[in-house]
Amino acid sequence: MHRNIQSDEELCYLSAQELAVAYRARKISPSEVAGAVLARLERIDPVINAFVTPNPVAAMAQALASEARFAAGNPAGPLDGVPFGVKDLSPTAGVRTTFGSRVFEHNVPDRDAPIVERMARGGAVMLGKTNTPEFGWKSPTDNPLFGPTRNPWDRARTAAGSSGGSAAAVASGLGPIATGGDGGGSLRQPASFCGVYTIKPTFGLVPMFPPSVVGSFVSEGPLSRTVRDSAMVLNAIAGHDPRDIFSAPRQPVDFVAACDGDLAGLRVAWTPDLGYAAVDPEVRSITARAAARFAELGATVEEASPGWPDPFPLFHTLFYGLVGGDVNELLGEWSGKLDPGLERLAELGRPLTAFDLAKAQNIRHALQLTMAAFMERYDLLLTPTMTLPPFPVGIDFPDRVGGQPVTGMQWTAFTFPFNLTGSPAASVPAGWTDDGLPVGLQIVGRNWEDPLVLRASAAFEALQPWAGRRPVFSD
Repeated sequence: MHRNIQSDEELCYLSAQELAVAYRARKISPSEVAGAVLARLERIDPVINAFVTPNPVAAMAQALASEARFAAGNPAGPLDGVPFGVKDLSPTAGVRTTFGSRVFEHNVPDRDAPIVERMARGGAVMLGKTNTPEFGWKSPTDNPLFGPTRNPWDRARTAAGSSGGSAAAVASGLGPIATGGDGGGSLRQPASFCGVYTIKPTFGLVPMFPPSVVGSFVSEGPLSRTVRDSAMVLNAIAGHDPRDIFSAPRQPVDFVAACDGDLAGLRVAWTPDLGYAAVDPEVRSITARAAARFAELGATVEEASPGWPDPFPLFHTLFYGLVGGDVNELLGEWSGKLDPGLERLAELGRPLTAFDLAKAQNIRHALQLTMAAFMERYDLLLTPTMTLPPFPVGIDFPDRVGGQPVTGMQWTAFTFPFNLTGSPAASVPAGWTDDGLPVGLQIVGRNWEDPLVLRASAAFEALQPWAGRRPVFSD
């Protein structure tokens, strides 16, 4: 069936939930949707560079297989026929997986990562692999192999990262959902910069393989344009996998159903700066207004923060020591061919000792206890997701925020602490700057209370919807 570009765009911006309903009613078909999204990808992706290895032939075959299941009255699950992108850090059987590195430029795995395996088992249609910085090491998504992913709202700016390709794809109508991982903010940062939703699950809720050297920081999860689409993905991907010894058994919870309900009686803490962070004034203003709206949802909102000192030196020690050690193994053969920042990371990590790492781990444990004590008093913690709006492509780390100098991870002060604690943390679009750039609000919960984070996200979404706003692409 032929459709014009305008109707194709509407098809491409249907949510996963809307697609599931339409497929079951036989109003549209998975191949029709896959064809529209793949055509849009071919037209738009050269502008933003979200996909590095498109998978069009296999995607259409998967869509046709989905149609056959619907015709037989036997769909594989709620995600059957729904297009999605996969971050290029997740291995995909038979599809190139480069990790954004020349080292693995021609690598074709023979087995899927658990998150990919479970999406495929549910009948989802894999559009291809999305861009990431080399080995996911930094926040702007660019690498020596494929270059930068650009922000759909302003192509001169970064989509952030390291799941920037996935976030940019979702924002641009290139699939309603995509997968990513978050070791210091790598889901929440691009969600904020690209104006989409994400939840970093509690550490261990979603299995991960192969393991990362900073595995105890990392949670894999979804990016989407709506809260319930992410909840649908969590239903598919959560639960133990023997390849990941940290993965927990599947919780007896329907994450989509958990999105229902109000926030009456909840105790919500709001902090604009965690007590120490430099924050852009416009970001502070937008997120403060969004946080205040939780009172309209029935919650009691008060300003408070956990009270820990700025943990960026702790994070740097662990990150430089662990990631730097991994990179150091590659330098003999690949020196000069890696992202220069990765080679600097190895230099910074080399002087660290095992004693330094042990001390940092002990400080991390103290941080976790501080967070647990704070969350005995509050059900949720709200912060800005990012300290600043999207910044220009070509910068690894901004050196100033709101006119104040920052160093290292201080520019993303709100994301990495909750990798250290393992807490579930979502980013919801809170508003747009005067320049039309997205700003996210972070919603943090107690460990294993992902359903409450989803409920709070969905309640805010109903109060202040965002999915109808779309970036503009010229033909």
